[in-house]
Amino acid sequence: MINTLTFPILRLLADGRFHSGEAIAQHFNVTRTTVWSAIQEAQTLGVEIFSVRGRGYKLPDPIRMLNHDEIMNTIGQERAWFKLELHDTLESTNTYLMKKTNAGQSTILGGQPAAHATCVVTELQTAGKGRRGRTWYGGLGASLTFSLLWRFQVGASALSGLSLAVGVALVRALHSLGVAGVKLKWPNDLLVETALGNQKLAGILIELQGDMDGPSAAVIGVGINVRLPQNVSRQIDQPFNDIYTMKPDAADPNILLGKVLKHMADVLSTFEQHGFEGLREEWMRYHAYHQQAVRMLMPDGREVLGEVTGVALDGILLVNTPQGEQRFSAGEISLRGIA
Repeated sequence: MINTLTFPILRLLADGRFHSGEAIAQHFNVTRTTVWSAIQEAQTLGVEIFSVRGRGYKLPDPIRMLNHDEIMNTIGQERAWFKLELHDTLESTNTYLMKKTNAGQSTILGGQPAAHATCVVTELQTAGKGRRGRTWYGGLGASLTFSLLWRFQVGASALSGLSLAVGVALVRALHSLGVAGVKLKWPNDLLVETALGNQKLAGILIELQGDMDGPSAAVIGVGINVRLPQNVSRQIDQPFNDIYTMKPDAADPNILLGKVLKHMADVLSTFEQHGFEGLREEWMRYHAYHQQAVRMLMPDGREVLGEVTGVALDGILLVNTPQGEQRFSAGEISLRGIA
């Protein structure tokens, strides 16, 4: 169990200024020892807090905490049917929401299945999941991490290209906030084009439940780098960037999430009616590695060399190899070792 005072204190420290232990204790009507215990709890969660004798406690930088009303106002009244759940901390928003998707699997979380368009977002994710078993690194104020449940009347077999469609929604949202240079990497990453090359900005992880013939449900997990501090960035083993570096005034997580959900609703509506085919042309405009030589890293350990020629109408990656054009529904694009 998390100390019930930890996140209220973090919200007090969100202004980035020093607050004395005595003042914090008076504010919450507790002892200074209780404050110290809550601060220790935050640090065990990976939150960096400066402690200076005679001055008190502070976060390295001011941060914006999640606010339900600000998010919903950004989404807009016409899409007020989103069900928003805000949490202080979760191990994984995807894991939490997958357990709530089916009633039989959610008894420990309340017994009722989560409703369509439920969005679960957390201030701090401690065991975020990435694709192919990777870890998603984040921290308080560092990342926007959320999962969205979307229920489809069609079966899981008809959802090919869904992660690519979600990528289109993220690009639209970022463009609406003035974040330029965003590219899409098949099948589930957002990159930003810089003088140092393409750097990862966001990732998508989709988990499906239901029958192949329908109905089905998708838990759409998204992680966006907002403002990565050094203690988080040191853990990341690939080139990356964040919203704050690119456009500081777009790094408000409440507006960012509201914009993303707003565009997600539009894109998923198109996807439900027309499949990925209705979004393919737009996706191709932002394709990071179109007509580039790549190595395809396959789940079974094989590697395939070739040149990316595009994506098919169902979202399958098309690669021209020495054996001819091949279709890939799984695998990862890599440029390492490519001259």
